[in-house]
Amino acid sequence: MKIKKAVDLRKDKDWRIMIYAKPGTGKTSLVQHLKGKTLILDMDDSTKVLAGLSGADIIEFDRVHPHEFITDFIKEAPQLIKDYDNLVIDNISSFEKDWFVERGRSSKNGISNEIQDYSQWTNYFARIMTTIYLLKDINILVTAWENQREVTTERGQTFNQYAPQIRDSVRDNLMGLTDIVGRMIINPDTGNRGIILEGNDAVYAKNRLDQRKATPAEELFLIGGESDVSTETVSKPTSDGSEKSSSDGD
Repeated sequence: MKIKKAVDLRKDKDWRIMIYAKPGTGKTSLVQHLKGKTLILDMDDSTKVLAGLSGADIIEFDRVHPHEFITDFIKEAPQLIKDYDNLVIDNISSFEKDWFVERGRSSKNGISNEIQDYSQWTNYFARIMTTIYLLKDINILVTAWENQREVTTERGQTFNQYAPQIRDSVRDNLMGLTDIVGRMIINPDTGNRGIILEGNDAVYAKNRLDQRKATPAEELFLIGGESDVSTETVSKPTSDGSEKSSSDGD
């Protein structure tokens, strides 16, 4: 058994970060704040916003044959990432939708998904993401769309809950493997993008790399930095308890 000394561990190296947000909030644009060379697996055709960015290379995902393509990517990934500092998987919500569409085409009626597809997705997705997260000597950023649902507590209180838009059966497992999970929003007063890093009943989020509870988007990858902002700085509650945001970017 190999024993590591805690004093030798680095939080700013080989991290796993997941950011989710509404479409148009600027998830893909986070790539411009990464240091070093970056390889992007573009799962939803949104990398056009990175046009002209140096140090970033893109693999276009085959959305018609997602299973075959991701299988090939997993096999080639150790060699593909050798010359890169960062790997971006953008975005897994789109991948999930495309996978179910492909499965539906092979069903009896050629459209609808069958019951076994859902259980197969749970095991399949866990294997895919675990394999990707086990890649060595590289930082990994994963993005997803945002899902919002209304939750009612036992006392009858109702609030909006925000989480990555992937099925519940796989979401918690993925969050357990991830160092930082953040919800990206836009401050309606300033137009600045911020990321909530502290979770609560209404927001899926966590941060096990440093003490930040929220951060400006451009400082997300400054792991261990002293900069910290309150969640009020990056979001503004409305009268009904939800949070305002605007769409800008990708």
